[in-house]
This record gives sequence, C-alpha cells and structure tokens, in this order.
Amino acid sequence: MCSIMGYCSEDAARDAFERGFAATKSRGPDDSRIIDTGKGLLGFHRLAIMGLHPEGMQPFELDGNYVVCNGELYGFQALREQLIEKGYSFESDSDCELLLPLYREYGTGMFALLDAEFALIIFDGSTGSYIAARDPIGIRPLYYGYDAAGAILFASEAKNLVGLCAQVLPFPPGHYYKDGVFVCYRSISTVKTVSQDDLETACANIREKLIAGVEKRMVADAKVGYLLSGGLDSSLVCAIAARCSREPIRTFAIGMDTDAIDLKYARQVAEFIGSEHTEVIMTKEEVLANLETVISLLGTYDITTIRASMGMYLVCKYIHEKTDIRVLLTGEISDELFGYKYTDFAPDAAAFQAESEKRVRELHMYDVLRADRCISVNSLEARVPFGDLDFASYVLSLDPAMKMNTYGKGKYLLRHAFEGLGCLPDAILWREKAAFSDAVGHSMVDDLKEYAEAQYSDAEFEAKKSRYLYAQPFTKESLLYRELFEKYYPGQAGMVTGFWMPNPAWEGCNVSDPSARVLSNYGASGT
Repeated sequence: MCSIMGYCSEDAARDAFERGFAATKSRGPDDSRIIDTGKGLLGFHRLAIMGLHPEGMQPFELDGNYVVCNGELYGFQALREQLIEKGYSFESDSDCELLLPLYREYGTGMFALLDAEFALIIFDGSTGSYIAARDPIGIRPLYYGYDAAGAILFASEAKNLVGLCAQVLPFPPGHYYKDGVFVCYRSISTVKTVSQDDLETACANIREKLIAGVEKRMVADAKVGYLLSGGLDSSLVCAIAARCSREPIRTFAIGMDTDAIDLKYARQVAEFIGSEHTEVIMTKEEVLANLETVISLLGTYDITTIRASMGMYLVCKYIHEKTDIRVLLTGEISDELFGYKYTDFAPDAAAFQAESEKRVRELHMYDVLRADRCISVNSLEARVPFGDLDFASYVLSLDPAMKMNTYGKGKYLLRHAFEGLGCLPDAILWREKAAFSDAVGHSMVDDLKEYAEAQYSDAEFEAKKSRYLYAQPFTKESLLYRELFEKYYPGQAGMVTGFWMPNPAWEGCNVSDPSARVLSNYGASGT
C-alpha cells in the first residue's frame, strides 16, 4: 500500500497538510514526498512493490502534469510497450509511471480502460485543475472533503482529513472527479445483460477467471504471502497460487488460544498444497488490549468489521514484524458474489441479485475497508483475487437463480468449479465455513461482548445511545465501538451507511446480531 493526499487550493496551508498526511505514514514507510504544484499540494508515502528503485518514487511528472497513485495496474507491461511505440519513454519499472502518458492519450477515458486496483490524483498543468479517481469496487481507499473556503481535499484515509474538513466522505468507487463533478465511469454492480451460460459453462468460466485473477496478483518485485483461514475462499486462492508457483508459497493463519475453529482446517490445506505455513495464536488479553487501536485504524463503528479485524490486524502485525513479506493475497469479496449464509433466505432470485449488488456497492465500507486498513497499517499491500474486475463482473452477470442455494450447499457454483481437480481436499472444498469473526474462535466474539457489557449499566446504555441519531447503537458492544470511533473521528459517522446486518426484511434474517451464528441455518458451520 501507499498513501496519497491532495489539497486542491493555492492557499493550502502546508503545515496543516503535513500534519494530516503524517497520519498514514505506515501505509508507505519507504519514502515520502510533498510537492507544490502552484495550485495546491500533492503528497505521497511510498511502499515499494513494483519498481523498487528510487526512480519509482512519486509524484510522477510529465510536461507539467503530476500524478500520485496508490494502485496496481495489472498487465501493465503490455500497456507500457504500446506507449513506447507511441514515443513515450520511462525512467522506472513502476506500473504507475504509465498513468500520465495514458492521461495524455485518453484523458478521463483512461479510467475505464484500467485493469487495476487504484486511487489516484492528477494535477493537469495545462488547466490548473485536479482530477481524482477510484477503482470500480473501491479496493484502494480514497476520501474527500472541503475546507472552510470550499477547496476540495483528497486522501487515502479519513484520518488524513479529520481536522481539515468539517465532513469527510468516501470517494465513490467507479467514479472520477473533475471540475467539481463526480462522474461514474463504471458501475460494476449494475448488470446490463444477464449471462445465458448454463451451469457447466458458468463454472468453467468461474474457474478460469479466478485462476487468472490469482496469477496476475502474484506478480510483484517484493515478496508475496497469503492469508489462509481454512475456509473455502482463502483456501482456493492459496491452492491456485501454490500450483502456479515454482516454490512453496508462504501461508499464515491466526486463531484464539482456546477454541480456534479454522486453524486445523488451515493446517490441513497447508499440508495438502505444500505451503510454508505459520500459525499465529492470540489471547483474550491481546484482543482487548488492541481493540481501541483497531477501531482507530479502521475508521468505523461497524460491529462485524471490528470483530473480523481483530484477528486480521494481529496476524498482519506478526507478518510485518517477523517476515520480509510486503504483499498479501486474501479471500475477500467471495460472499458478496456467491452468497452469505443469510442469503439462503432470499425470497426469490431477484431479491438475491439485488442483495448481491447492494453488498458489492458497499464493499468499500466493510470487508474491503477491513482488509485494507489491517494490512496497510502494518506496511503491507492487500491484493484481492475475487475482486478481479473480469471475474466479479462475470459472476454478477450470471442468472441469479443459478447462484441461489438450491443445491443444499452455499456457494455451490464456486465449489463445483473446482470439483474433481485435486487442488483441495473434498473436506475443505465442501465444508461450510464459519463466520469470519467467529472462525478465529467463538470465544473472541464472546469476550468482546462480555467486555462491553461490563462498561455500561443498563441505564447508562439507554442514556448514552440516545446521543446518536444516526446509526444508533443497539447493544452495549455497538455503543462501545461508537464511542471509541467518535474519539478519533468526531462527527464522521456518515462515512459508513450503518451497521452491516442480514436483510431484516427477509424471513429468518431479522436478528439482533450480525454473526451468522444467530441464523437458524448455521448448522455445522465452523465445526
């Protein structure tokens, strides 16, 4: 990961900019640079992944235009050759050096051409204006706000802008900003044409596209590792990578010291694929001691996100401190495409599809946010194969009736796509996965609930929750998280659409806790 920031005003105060920008130094610990464009400031903290030499340092400049980008452009080598044929030359091996030539050639039309996870800010020297853009899923973070004089600011994280802007908002994925207007260049969650592929064709395409998504994300000049929970999604990513790698891949799993559900399954996968595997054990004391740290780095009060971040933060902290790995592949974005436990209750195919599209639109505020913050705060880069644009758009386009759980097994299409290939044990391929936050150990969620219960009397809870009109806390746990959030992001609750919960309009889903554990169909999940 890297960190970018732009203050789009010739009256930008450099000292205030520097203070805000310093908040995300851990995203890019290798080098830092701030430039004055004459019309404002651009800042870049670098984590070197592609093009490790000093020439890869940003901002890049071309004929008075500047760019800062936190991103990975997949398949950039072919684009680079095309640009060289057009007369461009390059000083580094960085993929992001291509951005200004692409902007010169295509203008804002370039964004729809990119196969990338990115957030960027361009200063156009010919017009004196700024352009900002974000990838269609929002895998790379970007926020914006306005100063007291109405000038717009952009930054990788909300914490960069708190104190500089009265209101901080997430930059909408799949949009670019130019001349005061946000323009949608690609809405990945809007399906224009439903695929007519039958089951076997769909599964063959799912297999091929996911393999391609993993392979392209294995390319890095820095060392790559893999998060392995033992569930279906991360296990498939690791199994594909192991088959594509000349050397054993390095996998990492975390669990509680008492009742970690998934550690044994992760170990089973690691042994099967021959990875160099590391288990990290966490305790109740560690979880509670790091709770405030995790909420401050996340910038959310959402219950599910915070619970699921505890283990992810601690395993990434271990990787940062104990290894030389810089890039991590993860298994996020499968549930939104293929279904959760609660989407088994979808009343019909149209409702299933609408829920899937909604979850994809909001990913940048929940699971994608969790992965980005837990990984980047530990000076690592997250790559998400299930978020591959070709893969995700294809799965979203499939007939929703085919994706519904009418097979007696959730995510049937994904499982069937890899059935009989010998890449995973059948016991893993067909196993029902526990909720992410529960999989590290049911006790962790119980410990957090118990801790929160001890912080407030019933009367205190009723009095304090009423202070919040937006996304009002509804349990003592949610109140604790909200109060810690407000400590670091006062008045910024609107950055999140609310609490991630199963769809309460569906029968069986109007529950009081976001964990799949409370659903009637949880069954053997996590055993």
